[in-house]
Amino acid sequence: MDPATSDPLHSAVGIQGAMLGRHEQEVSAARHAVETLATQVSNLTEQVHHLRLDPPATSRAFESPEPRINNPPCYSGEPTECRSFLTQCDIVFSLQPNTYSRSTARVAYVISLLIGRAREWGTAIWEARAECTNQYQDFKEKMIRVFDRSVFGEEASRALSSLCQGNRSITDYSIEFRTLAVSSGWNEPALLARLLEGLRAEVKDEILSREVPSSVDSLIELAIRIERRVDLRHRARGKELALSVAPLSASLPSSSAGSGAEPMQLGGIRISTKERERRITNRLCLYCGSAGHFVTSCPVKGQSSSVSGGLLVSATTPVSPSRSCTTLSVHLRWTGSSASCSALIDSGAEGCFMDETWAREHDIPLRQLKEPTALFALDGSPLPRIQRETLPLTLTVSGNHSETISFLIFRSPFTPVVLGHPWLVCHNPSINWSSNSILSWNVSCHVKCLMSAIPPVSSVSSSQEEPGDLTGVPEEYHDLRTVFSRSRATSLPPHRSYDCSIDLLPGTTPPPRGRLYSLSAPKRKALEDYLSVALDAGTIVPSSSPAGAGFFFVKKKDGSLRPCIDYRGLNDITVKNRYPLPLMSSAFEILQGARFFTKLDLRNAYHLVRIREGDEWKTAFNNPLGHFEYRVLPFGLANAPAVFQALVNDVLRDMLNIFVFVYLDDILIFSPSLQIHVQHVRRVLQRLLENCLFVKAEKCTFHASSVTFLGSVISAEGIKMDPAKVQAVIDWPVPKSRVELQRFLGFANFYRRFIRNFGQVAAPLTALTSVKTCFEWSVSAQGAFDLLKNRFTSAPILVTPDVSRQFVVEVDASEVGVGAILSQRSLSDDKVHPCAYFSHRLSPSERNYDVGNRELLAIRLALGEWRQWLEGGDRSFCRLD
Repeated sequence: MDPATSDPLHSAVGIQGAMLGRHEQEVSAARHAVETLATQVSNLTEQVHHLRLDPPATSRAFESPEPRINNPPCYSGEPTECRSFLTQCDIVFSLQPNTYSRSTARVAYVISLLIGRAREWGTAIWEARAECTNQYQDFKEKMIRVFDRSVFGEEASRALSSLCQGNRSITDYSIEFRTLAVSSGWNEPALLARLLEGLRAEVKDEILSREVPSSVDSLIELAIRIERRVDLRHRARGKELALSVAPLSASLPSSSAGSGAEPMQLGGIRISTKERERRITNRLCLYCGSAGHFVTSCPVKGQSSSVSGGLLVSATTPVSPSRSCTTLSVHLRWTGSSASCSALIDSGAEGCFMDETWAREHDIPLRQLKEPTALFALDGSPLPRIQRETLPLTLTVSGNHSETISFLIFRSPFTPVVLGHPWLVCHNPSINWSSNSILSWNVSCHVKCLMSAIPPVSSVSSSQEEPGDLTGVPEEYHDLRTVFSRSRATSLPPHRSYDCSIDLLPGTTPPPRGRLYSLSAPKRKALEDYLSVALDAGTIVPSSSPAGAGFFFVKKKDGSLRPCIDYRGLNDITVKNRYPLPLMSSAFEILQGARFFTKLDLRNAYHLVRIREGDEWKTAFNNPLGHFEYRVLPFGLANAPAVFQALVNDVLRDMLNIFVFVYLDDILIFSPSLQIHVQHVRRVLQRLLENCLFVKAEKCTFHASSVTFLGSVISAEGIKMDPAKVQAVIDWPVPKSRVELQRFLGFANFYRRFIRNFGQVAAPLTALTSVKTCFEWSVSAQGAFDLLKNRFTSAPILVTPDVSRQFVVEVDASEVGVGAILSQRSLSDDKVHPCAYFSHRLSPSERNYDVGNRELLAIRLALGEWRQWLEGGDRSFCRLD
């Protein structure tokens, strides 16, 4: 072809090729657009499908938020806990599907709860961006393969076949049994037989003696009931053995060359190999350990047939004076004489003993035992036999615990008296081993032993004694006039286990001398009278102590003056006694059904307790007339309320919260009928007298249908505020400063359980107490002040809660606070009456809660506030506003 004619042809072909290339690109772009449109159509179709299934948008706006739940415990890689940990995580995901909608979020959540070796594995998986981190189910399966070692199938069957209760409780045994049973695949009869076979013999025998239940659950319930009965039976037997003080077996085995038996055997007790070798080396008797004879001619062995019994003591040698031991100061009285000594507390001794020499020196009357009693050391070696005992003596411990007791006589040169295990079991004292003092006694001691500990009254004739004004005291109690005695109440009480100790913090020194207060003429005259009476009674003595607190008077409600000491410096360096004071709310439930009330006020309350011997110098005080120190408990010490509350609680322990409520020196007695009430009041007065606690008759109220007690008026109808306190709130002037406002709120806050929504009403006033805000009395503050006063005047009577009947809890929540009412329906008028009110001002973070969560917060706080009444109640229910 001619080249000249071929060029146009090549050019045309090139143009056609370019056009084909453009067409191919356009087709490719069109294909991509079609695919994109197809994807969009598919997405729209799916959205339309979901729209048809989902509720309308109007209802979703009011949909409640996902519940807030606590995170599961962290997982450290324990093989047996893997599946339970993942199950708890799955529960979180099911309750919060929107929060954990993506697989990566679920995987991240699980990894965040891993610790230890599990965290190391999870961190490696996450940092490597492994494929399983994108699919939660894959991650879960991988984690199970790595960590889980749960028992399944044949392995579970083998473990179940060998499972026994052993020393565990049936509750613990049944939990493991049920866990294995789920994975074993056994049927109900096989499980029932295996469960019964694994029980302890005594429980199994008891079950087989009756009809065996037909299900595993019923069998477990029956076994738990039987186990409780068996345990109670064992504890009862243990108490009987502990209370019986029977001597040990008297039969001492005779030596026999053929048997090779140890001649020193006492029941199961033998001498040690080392002791046997020592006796052989030193040519001592193998039977009694003495020198000068051998076992064949041992005089102790020859007399063993006439021995009636044996008692154990803790050591084979007398107690050395250098040995660290617990001793108590005791006082012994017998006909025409008495003596004081120290007594060793020995829980290893099987009796109470007295040193022979000490008894002879003090002419203590003795008598022969009908039959001698053998005495043995803990290693089985015999001690000299006991042939005599004392006549019954009066033993007084801690000043006011008295009993009649006889002591066995034996040689104990370093301790005159030994109080052994039988004495400890009988009185069950609570002992402070570091200070060698008794803190409290058994409840029965308050009836038997403390009764005779009253100092003799013969020294003061009835004509000289001032019983106090008995005008308001019913005649039923006039025979107990001594308990109302003025002179006895102002006399020096005895030392006892409740003496107030003043222990200083380590490294501290006595506080510097306190301020010397100037006194007006009336107060100076009162000071002279007080010092004169106190010195005559012996409750204070002149002092040369380096301490010296300030002295002043405060007025009491009846107008009289109460001496007070400024012990703030001493209190700052004193080790605190944390014995609790009771809450008034704790008296609500116990007052249920009471119709008659008596209120007792203890005279010279704190002065009825002694300061611990050696601590008196710390109570020294200065005044214009000199320098003195207390021998009794003064007002103002940090530990005074705790010490006195502990004393009165222990004195009235068996009556407390049954028909008696005690708050320091105020005692409330309540009863359902007058006849029972007289018996209750008499028991309390008798007990107070037995323990040298005396009552101020002129401040007592007897047999009343209503009584004012601790700021509340208590009656059969319920509890209401003291009208005098309500009037004080009504007459309260408008606060002019932050301090005055704090005083008002502190006073009003005591009655907040009577005021509905107290926290919300008082919120504007509470905000003004903050030092971060300027104190400006605004319109809202005045409104809250007036509304609070109005709420006080209209506060209802609160009925005493009855836990046997149904409670109603009503809660309400606002943007400021939450409140609740605890109510019960009355049987008399079939109306709902309030038992208590509760309110809580919301914190800044709590104000961010939505309405539902604020309501839930109100429920949680209310249930926590009244838990002691609602737990175990009869189907209590809650109402929401």
